[in-house]
Amino acid sequence: MALKYSKQRTVILEFLQGRKDHPTADVVYKNVRQTFPNISLGTVYRNLVLLSDIGEIQRFKIGDGTDHFDYDTSEHVHFVCSKCGRVLDLEMENIDFINEEASKHFNGKIDGHKIYFYGICEDCLDK
Repeated sequence: MALKYSKQRTVILEFLQGRKDHPTADVVYKNVRQTFPNISLGTVYRNLVLLSDIGEIQRFKIGDGTDHFDYDTSEHVHFVCSKCGRVLDLEMENIDFINEEASKHFNGKIDGHKIYFYGICEDCLDK
């Protein structure tokens, strides 16, 4: 199914493209309103979910009760600061072997994984 062009969806994608902080729908909404003052939070959220459903972006939960969105759809791990709540990409060597390791302890088929590391970020440690 081809997705009909939407200026709003394009602005949402452009906003996410340069970011590494994995914003919530509320953060996206507040920024997209600068271009589309009459856009609703519901419209932004529906577009974010649609974009994640078709694989253009990632949507994930980190335990704070809110969806976060990431333009980078490649397999990578995240760090979540338990003090300020920031979500950061954690640059590290590929750990895809973990799927094989998990398969040794599971009779079904493992297709992938999501890994979140929790702790205190550098900025919070410096305070």
